[in-house]
This record gives sequence, C-alpha cells and structure tokens, in this order.
Amino acid sequence: MKTISIVTSCYNEEANIELFVKTVTEVMDTLSDRYTWELIIADNCSTDNTRSILRDLASNDRRIKCIFNSNNFGVVRSSANALMSATGDAVVTMCSDLQDPPRVILDFIREWENGNKVVCGVKAKYGGSLYMTAIRKLYYAVLNRISEIPLIKNFHGFGLYDRCVIEATKKYKDPYPYFRGIISEVGFKRVEINYEQAVRKGGRSSYNLFDYFDYAVVGCVNYSKMPLHFAVFSGLAIAIISLITAFIYLVYKLLYWDTFSLGLAPLVIGLFFFSAIQLIFIGLVGEYIGAIWTQVKNKPLVIEEERINF
Repeated sequence: MKTISIVTSCYNEEANIELFVKTVTEVMDTLSDRYTWELIIADNCSTDNTRSILRDLASNDRRIKCIFNSNNFGVVRSSANALMSATGDAVVTMCSDLQDPPRVILDFIREWENGNKVVCGVKAKYGGSLYMTAIRKLYYAVLNRISEIPLIKNFHGFGLYDRCVIEATKKYKDPYPYFRGIISEVGFKRVEINYEQAVRKGGRSSYNLFDYFDYAVVGCVNYSKMPLHFAVFSGLAIAIISLITAFIYLVYKLLYWDTFSLGLAPLVIGLFFFSAIQLIFIGLVGEYIGAIWTQVKNKPLVIEEERINF
C-alpha cells in the first residue's frame, strides 16, 4: 500500500495538540484499507506541556513521529525541516491548531488519486478577525500583482503534494523558504479545493505582527524585483518634480524679486520628505541584501534535539 505523510509543526500547543492528533488519526483510519500513514510533528522547543503530551501519544502509536528542535527556529524553518523528513508517496502539510480542518485531507487524497500532483487548500473564508483578514487579502492581492510568477490566491501551504513535488522542493537550498511561492513555481498538474478556515480551538497563536511582516517581506523579496524598480522610478520622478519646482520658484522670484519670499516651511517640508523617501528605499535595499546574506550563510534549517519513532 502507498503511504500518506501528514506534516505539521507546533509551539506551545498543549490546548490543541491531543485533539489534533486524535482528529487526524480518525480521518486517516478511514483509509486504512488502502493506505498506511505517518504523522510527523515538529515541536519548536515548546515551554508548556506540549512535548510531554507528544511523548505519550507517540508511545501509544508508532505512526506518530516527533521531531524536537533544540531551540525555537521559527515555524517556517521548523515546518520545512519536518517536510524533508516525510517518506510518504504523498505529503499533506497543515497547521496543528485545527484551523486547517483534517476532514479536508480526504478531499485532497481523492484529487490526488485523480492524477493531480498538487492539491492546494484555498481559503474561502478566514477564521481570524476581519481586520487581519482584510490585511491578508490586500497583501496577497498586491503580491500577486508584482510577483514574477503567478501565485495561488488565499493559499498558505495547507495541501497535498506528490512525492515528485517534494523531491523538486528539495532542490531549493533555501534556509528560509517561502513555501507558497515554491509550490507555485515548481509547477505540475494542480487543482485547488476551497475550504473554510476554522477558529482556533484553544490557546493563542505564537505568531505576532512582526512575524507576519517578516514573512510578508520574504515573499516580496523572493518573488519580485518590482520594489527595486519602483525605487528607481520614484527617484527619477522626484528628481524631475524637484527640478520643475526649482525652475518655477526661480522664475517667480525673478518676476517678483521684492515681494516674493521663499520662506523656511517649503525647505523643511521638502527636507523631511526626501529624507523619508531615502530611508524607505535604503531599508528596501537592505531587505534584499539581508536575503542574500541569509543564503550565503547556508545555515541548517534547524538543529534537532531528539527524534521519536523514526
């Protein structure tokens, strides 16, 4: 029989992890006549009882495999490392907070059996606040407009990927991968399945505003040079406007030499405006340099402390 791997990562998910494992197990056991399966959970150095719960679960079921990281390396790197450890003919990636409904896995597998190498879960409805939902939609709309490759709208990684797709992603030697972009880039026959994202069952997300911003910048830097082009065009446009303004002021001063006074206000406003523009674009260039620096260092995705049931 073929094997299905389910891969997830967690950090301080003691309120959800046991129910998550139970729900996934119930879903996958309905396919026990056709498939074997494994559930790989990467714990990102949780400080609550998550690891104790995982040890108990793994001791009772060898299909549950755990990777305990030696430190908190972030959800992106931890998830990528767990994905590389999957051995299944198809791999399902999902969140461990039950916002990605496990029952949708059955729909993924059915589409995979129909010959699709990539089955993407696309959010028809977000489970978070309206404020964050609006920001996400705006971000993905902008990213899709400026990206060099067509990205999948409302897709955050929840999906099923054939073994050939996983082997293709391994060729990307990226220590901080933008998985959503990689899946769009590698190609293969793909289908999208709409689902409604649920509200977290318990606990609080460890992701904060800075984490969201960091990952958003990674997507822009990895898949678009448009911000750099925009910086160049903005500089040219501002230079032209400045020259025209200077010429107008010169003519006006020559015509009304005794009555026209430039004053300090336009100078101060212009100084601060151009300084702000410079800082923004210096920071933008810094993000691209930082991405290059991350690649050059060639760090491992994570350092593992322990593996269970591998």
